Amino acid sequence: MHADGNTSGNGRLQPVLAGVVAALVGFTSSFAVVLTGLRAVGASPAEAASGLLAISVTQAIGMIYLSRRYRQPITLAWSTPGAALLAGTGTVIGGWPAAVGAFVVVGVLVVITGLWPQLGALITSIPTSLAQAMLAGVLLPLCLAPVTAFAASPAVVAPVILVWLVLQRFSKRWAVPAAFAAAALIIAIDVAAGGRVPNAAELIPHVALTVPHWTWQAIVGIALPLYIVTMASQNIPGMAVMKSFGYDVPWRPAMSVTGIGTLIGAPLGGHTINLAAISAALAAAPSAHPDPKRRWIASSAAGWFYLVLALCSAALATLVSVAPAGVVETVAGLALLATLGASLAGALKAEAGREAAILTFVIAASGIGILGIGSAFWALLVGLIVRWVLRPKPTAPKPKG
Repeated sequence: MHADGNTSGNGRLQPVLAGVVAALVGFTSSFAVVLTGLRAVGASPAEAASGLLAISVTQAIGMIYLSRRYRQPITLAWSTPGAALLAGTGTVIGGWPAAVGAFVVVGVLVVITGLWPQLGALITSIPTSLAQAMLAGVLLPLCLAPVTAFAASPAVVAPVILVWLVLQRFSKRWAVPAAFAAAALIIAIDVAAGGRVPNAAELIPHVALTVPHWTWQAIVGIALPLYIVTMASQNIPGMAVMKSFGYDVPWRPAMSVTGIGTLIGAPLGGHTINLAAISAALAAAPSAHPDPKRRWIASSAAGWFYLVLALCSAALATLVSVAPAGVVETVAGLALLATLGASLAGALKAEAGREAAILTFVIAASGIGILGIGSAFWALLVGLIVRWVLRPKPTAPKPKG
């Protein structure tokens, strides 16, 4: 009787703890990438903090609703590859309001994807190797940041890299959060030594409303690549991960919730929310609960804890703004290394079309902008053209007899 009571108590607590871990790891391992991406496309520190708050809240509410409604451990996340894409794109014609307009377009496209299966089929028809090559090219400059930052400021960057390396050896899940903790300590020491001391008002969560503005350069250069990356690197793999654990995520409701959440968060600075891919396993795996029917509690708990973490958005954004040069870029680069490795593996896995994938990667990594449109769009366009030109010739049927 006593043993059963303990088991019951552990059974209730286990998925809650799994959800807290999923939220904590997901938030601390990539929020620096989000802030970097938003700042790159023109957001002020206050607008970037508002964006981090918006996507934290919208994905939390979406997670709580989907998990409770469908009794599945459906985990949502912000698009870390999408934030990396923004960091590589930089400002476009129209500035920050145009970027916000592009986020709105992405939300509309995601909703349409759920309602109109043909659009989803069109995205899945884009060769995976090209989508992954485009993402890898966008990620490369960001992943080089720890190297260049170490060369410029080894004293402040080396401890962050060392902590990350040690945790890679013993607990990969916590490597990036630990690296951020080391970075936070370095920032605190720098502030104590005479750096800029933030005032109390900067630490309070707030929203900064931006009226969207639409330019064709932002729609082509930000919205379309961001939509493709979000679908190809987050939503579609997220469905596959859930399938591997025996869950059939309802496609239309999931796209509707994430698309509407993106639409709501966009004017507040959020770029996009989507199904979690890699971190989805933290709530859907047996480690969250032995009974698959009870694992939805983990994603629900993650949603509630994200609401708590959202309260830290302004403080974290302020911490990033007063950091010594190279420290935050190092954390962001380390956080993206695993994604870069997976993208390169996916881009070069198949020998067929490898030339097109390599060319896509090189163009995306170059950072060139033509007609006010960033390199990600041109990389994908050129890759598709080259793949079509170099497609294998159909073999003629052998004559009978």
